[in-house]
Amino acid sequence: MFSNYLIGLREGLEASLVVCILIAYLVKTGRTDALKPIWIGIAVAVLIAMGFGCALEFGSQELTFEAQEALGGSLSIVAVGLVTWMVFWMRRTARHLKAELHGKLDAALAMGTGALVATAFLAVGREGLETALFVWASVHAASDGTPRPLIGVALGLASAVFLGWLFYRGALRINLAKFFTWTGAMLVVVAAGVLAYGFHDLQEADWIPGLTSQAFDISGTVPPDSWYGTLLKGVFNFQPDPTVLQVTVWLLYLVPTLAFFFAPVGFGSGKGKVKAPDDAPEDASEDAPDEQGSRPSRAPQTPSA
Repeated sequence: MFSNYLIGLREGLEASLVVCILIAYLVKTGRTDALKPIWIGIAVAVLIAMGFGCALEFGSQELTFEAQEALGGSLSIVAVGLVTWMVFWMRRTARHLKAELHGKLDAALAMGTGALVATAFLAVGREGLETALFVWASVHAASDGTPRPLIGVALGLASAVFLGWLFYRGALRINLAKFFTWTGAMLVVVAAGVLAYGFHDLQEADWIPGLTSQAFDISGTVPPDSWYGTLLKGVFNFQPDPTVLQVTVWLLYLVPTLAFFFAPVGFGSGKGKVKAPDDAPEDASEDAPDEQGSRPSRAPQTPSA
């Protein structure tokens, strides 16, 4: 349940910050007339993401067992790829996210209502589709026959919406650089479990051999139905009797990905320093209409700023 809460919180907070930046920018520049198209674009993006998740869940139920496993395994691999890209992208661009969104919004304001709807839809829609896919893959991997994974996701999304509202009101300032760093690292750990489970699904679908080649079996020590076995399964997608391929894939993904992510220079940090986006906490709420920050001069004065 915790891993699904983390997914909902991490992904939902990104979308909430995007909405916060867009709305606050329009309010500060006196373009409140453009708020309605923005909300329309956001609503459409949310509905499409929810529809995508429902299509994955209910559409897969009509398939044979082998087809379900093949679909689940394939989509798990795709979801891990998207989430990994997203984690590194946010790590590199957190400092410049606000300026990038402001530039797109300026161009949309000049083009009209349709462009505003499209801007909000694209800004939120990408996060929504990624979230729907990764949530589905994670719930599929950690499903224990109870609604707890979905409850965890719902609580995470609700927390993200509440935090986004606090950012907008200027009532909350946290170090978003550290937040996205550590939640990103935890998501990488979760993604490693989803990836290993995805390969296990492909083995059960007979797409990949090695289903009977177990790396180890500690089911006697960590029973899957015990409280700690359930906890490990829910948080890390832990399996007490994994195949050799699962363990290999888990290690080959987790070790180098975390090494790159925490690297002081290079791809993991984007700007050569891990602390590059340290001003993100101020950026997150400095555009709020009732903002109390110390850098009001940075607010744009004209639509072309």
